[in-house]
Amino acid sequence: MVEKNMKNLRNFGLMLLVSLGLSTIATAHEEHTMQKSTMQKSTLAISVTFDAQGVLWRAGVSEGFVLVDKSSDLGKTFSAKVKVNPSAQKIGADGEARPKIAISPEGNVYLTWTEALKAPFAGYIWFARSTNGGKSFEKPYIVHQDRAEITHRFDALNLAPNGNVTVSWVDKRDLIAAKVAGKKYDGAAIYYAVSSDKGTSFAPEQKLADSSCECCRIVTTNKPDGTVVAMWRHVFEGSERDHMMAEIPALGGKQNAAPRRATFGHWKIDGCPHHGAALASGGEGKDWWGYHMAYFDGNDAKPGLYYSRMDGVAWASSPPKKFGDNKNQAGHPAILSTGENVWLVWREINEGKASILGMYSDDGGRSWVNAKMLAGSAGKADYPHLIAKGNQVYLAWNSEQEGFQLIAL
Repeated sequence: MVEKNMKNLRNFGLMLLVSLGLSTIATAHEEHTMQKSTMQKSTLAISVTFDAQGVLWRAGVSEGFVLVDKSSDLGKTFSAKVKVNPSAQKIGADGEARPKIAISPEGNVYLTWTEALKAPFAGYIWFARSTNGGKSFEKPYIVHQDRAEITHRFDALNLAPNGNVTVSWVDKRDLIAAKVAGKKYDGAAIYYAVSSDKGTSFAPEQKLADSSCECCRIVTTNKPDGTVVAMWRHVFEGSERDHMMAEIPALGGKQNAAPRRATFGHWKIDGCPHHGAALASGGEGKDWWGYHMAYFDGNDAKPGLYYSRMDGVAWASSPPKKFGDNKNQAGHPAILSTGENVWLVWREINEGKASILGMYSDDGGRSWVNAKMLAGSAGKADYPHLIAKGNQVYLAWNSEQEGFQLIAL
């Protein structure tokens, strides 16, 4: 068992070096991430989105503040940055952790982020909104009612077509309760909270699933009817670290969450790889069929990045397609779909230089054009993002030397 785990760790070792200062897995790896996020004056980790008018919005962190600015000329120039939190915090903002931003059709600006607390691996999930077009932000508040100084981290923000705001995160309250009771508990848990009043308040948080991976990002998308669907790395029996998906039940509904296994690499590793997935809804309206998934799998045979389709009714996934060069630490993909058109991008590192590569499919992910390089940098660089303005898709990327880039695809 030890020999097999060591092989898995070697397979994944190169990937860990990519994660903007992260160096090991499991608890030491997680601790390093928390400490780094509390000391950095500013980070490359950003989130971006377009509003209904085509204005580009950007959220980042500097000197303990979440900062928001916007651009009306596709990132050539930006407005003055606006502080979201009134007092400085220790904010998780590198690797898988970063502030999240969403803009409602009427122009409300929503932000979430994780505050790193003094206790190891502990955090609170904060929410703030602006109702005056980002000129100022209302007083932020903690989303979850549980205020124990434990892990509430790796927040995901989803704005549904009906205006509901859903925040999900990794939470260790059940692990701690199990330890107190002398019971076994693998990993952490996924919790979520929903606001039906445009972020004025959130309903009490609910548990979506037990035994999630401890430090991989959660990704969400929406079905045509607005249902929020989440995907996360999960700790299956025997410490297999594949992915799980679940529809988040509607507020006040009687339906219980029914998590389903989404990937089947059977990667056994006793530690968190700190490598979340990418998720996009497949098809539109009556032509909706399910989901596009992109993820890292460290299996013994062929470790690396994979793409597959998930049938959203039968919950059956297609055979996974491997992409990217694992020798160049291919990782941290982003995916975006509009109808039958699908864009997939990821980052690779070769001889210290970062590159963003991409592929395109015009038949719903059934076939793909060959990958090509879209951007590069000789310095430190963030993970890639994909956003759309109407029918035009853009790659958004932040690097130390080149700064922010918005590239039309």
